[in-house]
Amino acid sequence: MARTMTTQLLLLLVWGAVVWAARPRTELLNICMDAKYHKEKPSPEDKLHEQCSPWKKNACCSVNTSQEAHKDVSYLYRFNWDHCGLMKPACKRHFIQDTCLYECSPNLGPWIQEVNQSWRKERILNVPLCKEDCQSWWEDCRTSYTCKSNWHKGWNWTSGSNQCPVNAACHPFHFYFPTPAALCNEIWSHSYKVSNYSRGSGRCIQMWFDPTHGNPNEEVARFYAEAVNGAGFCGTWPLLLGLVLILPLQLS
Repeated sequence: MARTMTTQLLLLLVWGAVVWAARPRTELLNICMDAKYHKEKPSPEDKLHEQCSPWKKNACCSVNTSQEAHKDVSYLYRFNWDHCGLMKPACKRHFIQDTCLYECSPNLGPWIQEVNQSWRKERILNVPLCKEDCQSWWEDCRTSYTCKSNWHKGWNWTSGSNQCPVNAACHPFHFYFPTPAALCNEIWSHSYKVSNYSRGSGRCIQMWFDPTHGNPNEEVARFYAEAVNGAGFCGTWPLLLGLVLILPLQLS
């Protein structure tokens, strides 16, 4: 009886390893994360608003979400960009583009992680953001003001939108974000990780792109999805080899 159960367990592990190794390469591609306002599946949205329009051919966001992404305090997250006085327009456009990328892109699959949060079940983590996009974001926001380095948590929400916590002083961005990497990596709890690669390399996600030349992030997602799946396939071989060696002993 014990030998039968052991054999069944080992066969189940073999099946699981084979299934893992045979996963379709496309499961990390062309998908939307399970979050607050994302669509279940990406699809065309011909009327996406302004800065979100580059994703209109294939988007995880709705027209309404794209419109709200451009508002100072929208119903999406009730987030107030002007928590330390008026944010400069040159700076704000980067946060709008950041929101559009997060809400609309179907090319973030390799970096989607499960989370246990009341408002979403998945998030992105360490998306390799092209270094030029991070640099221009940082440079355009140097003269705007904020009071925190991590904007995901720690705010005072008693007014219905985010306000600076007690004793958190407003300073120019470069006080809290002394380098481009500090801004891009830390502001959303490592949703991004500034890349050493440049725009057009096929190895980093572009926040900004010209849709008349296609979406360059599709190639980037394919590259990293293949890397993830390749690593997963290789990672199953030690398990498979061990099971092959153990099964004859159990069956004899």
